Amino acid sequence: MYFSKMHGLGNDFMVVNCINQDFLLSSSIIKKLSDRYTGIGFDQLLLVEKSNNPLFDFNYRIFNSNGNEVEQCGNGARCFGLFLLLKNLTSKKKIFVSTKKRSLIIELISNNMIKVNMNKPDFTLQNFTLLKNISYDNFSIKLFKESLICSIVSIGNPHCIIKVQTIKHAPVNTLGKYIERNVIFPKGINVGFMEIINKKNIKLRVYERDVGETYSCGSGACAAVAVGIVQNLLSDTVEVDLLGGKLIITWKGLGHSLYMTGPAKHVYDGYIYL
Repeated sequence: MYFSKMHGLGNDFMVVNCINQDFLLSSSIIKKLSDRYTGIGFDQLLLVEKSNNPLFDFNYRIFNSNGNEVEQCGNGARCFGLFLLLKNLTSKKKIFVSTKKRSLIIELISNNMIKVNMNKPDFTLQNFTLLKNISYDNFSIKLFKESLICSIVSIGNPHCIIKVQTIKHAPVNTLGKYIERNVIFPKGINVGFMEIINKKNIKLRVYERDVGETYSCGSGACAAVAVGIVQNLLSDTVEVDLLGGKLIITWKGLGHSLYMTGPAKHVYDGYIYL
């Protein structure tokens, strides 16, 4: 199986062209491939598939390192777009792709800078939580003997955003692990810790569902900015400072699509015997 290793701000991927390769990847095989000591090592596996829908150029599938298929990956979308261009799978500079639950438009801006139309943020909470009649911007989770206020939004995948004074001392791994598999989120949730510097700048750390903390999370950056904008805490264009680098998120509010712009990097090509 031929593949490429890529990353978006340190969030790393194994990208596989499934259009001209025929194979079956089980959860156990994906787990072995993702192992950083005995396999290739990655946060997510990205599959490039032919689309059966004439409205889309390609189908985009994402698997976490534990073998679970997930709905969305923003950093992965940028790497997916760059992979299509590097492998001459398309000559288009604007690519329409379908994902598990929605669609994306990936656009090459310059060199390795990629802009992605991430579609409209979804604040319809009943899609991914058991609780009803709650407000997305004033949601309380019982944590031991205290209540934690957080905000929830979907960018194709679910995110819980917590505002903190400083991300440096935020309990990302302990709190992220607790919330990720809380019983009120039957399918799990990504957990973002947001420090607001000013209306145009935030710092962010993300505990990703099934993965743990990563250097960067593109959909998490989109989710954090969306929450900040609906709460009138942020402007419509925000620079997000993640552990692996910076992303620019632009959103004009409810009813509009959200855009993410950032780099994608090709690391190497390889092949492995399954």
